[in-house]
Amino acid sequence: MNKRYDLVLLTDQRYLEDSKTNAYKHNVFYEDYLVKEALDKLGLKTLRLAWDNPNFDWSSTKAILFRTTWDYFDRFEEFSNWLSKVTKVTRAFNSENLIRWNIDKHYLQDLKANGVTIAETYFIEQKDPRSLEDLHNHLGWKETVLKPCISGAARHTYKLNAQSIADYEDVYKKLIEHEAMMLQPFQYSIVSKGEISMMVFNGQFTHAVLKKAKAGDFRVQDDFGGSVFDYVPTNDEIQFSEQAVKACPELPIYARVDIFTDNNGKIALSELELIEPELWFRNHVEAANVLAKALKEQL
Repeated sequence: MNKRYDLVLLTDQRYLEDSKTNAYKHNVFYEDYLVKEALDKLGLKTLRLAWDNPNFDWSSTKAILFRTTWDYFDRFEEFSNWLSKVTKVTRAFNSENLIRWNIDKHYLQDLKANGVTIAETYFIEQKDPRSLEDLHNHLGWKETVLKPCISGAARHTYKLNAQSIADYEDVYKKLIEHEAMMLQPFQYSIVSKGEISMMVFNGQFTHAVLKKAKAGDFRVQDDFGGSVFDYVPTNDEIQFSEQAVKACPELPIYARVDIFTDNNGKIALSELELIEPELWFRNHVEAANVLAKALKEQL
């Protein structure tokens, strides 16, 4: 069967159109445009669509590229069912196997087993009967961050300490009934120095940004007032990011490796984003060409 398209870039309905009044939406649209333009210049026939478009025949494209599907974690069951169906008729970048592995933050345990230094993490499985206070006493941790194992955009991410822990017991009790959670010691350098996002395409580092939380917050996402700066990483940071990507079950065609200096002064991984990360093409346009070339080779 002849395919009508080489590649479909996936977004969600909110970002289909450009916006002159909303800078955030404009950035999303512009970054996807840069990738699409790079692919088109290589002679590939592309299209940009919402992943949940009910009228598109997904078998009519050779492949799909996850870009800005930023509602998937709010509609996870629907997304999961769609992913199972669509990958039967077309190829996904990154692959379904990588996406399903990366959706659940238990993947950090796999990376640790493969020699990657991760943020110290304690996983709390669904329906664990212990309270937050019990867990803190068991671990001996005084100041922590609690988050779900499947999440995005800092959903249900809370900073806990002896004074605030009681305030979160009720919400935690409801969450743990339905999903696994994780506790991490609060990492002080993320507030003082920030978190570095390293962009890696097909195993090759291209560029980095430094994300800093606003005063009084610990979340570096711009949704919460965080700021982003261009960043020139050290050779050690580049090597760490490329090794983290090579420790995956298979080599991803794109990855964002979020790193920081941990409480022991070591480079550590906070997150490895393989599904739909913001990749900051607007800060380094050449990276779109690197991704496009890697995709063409794969196709």
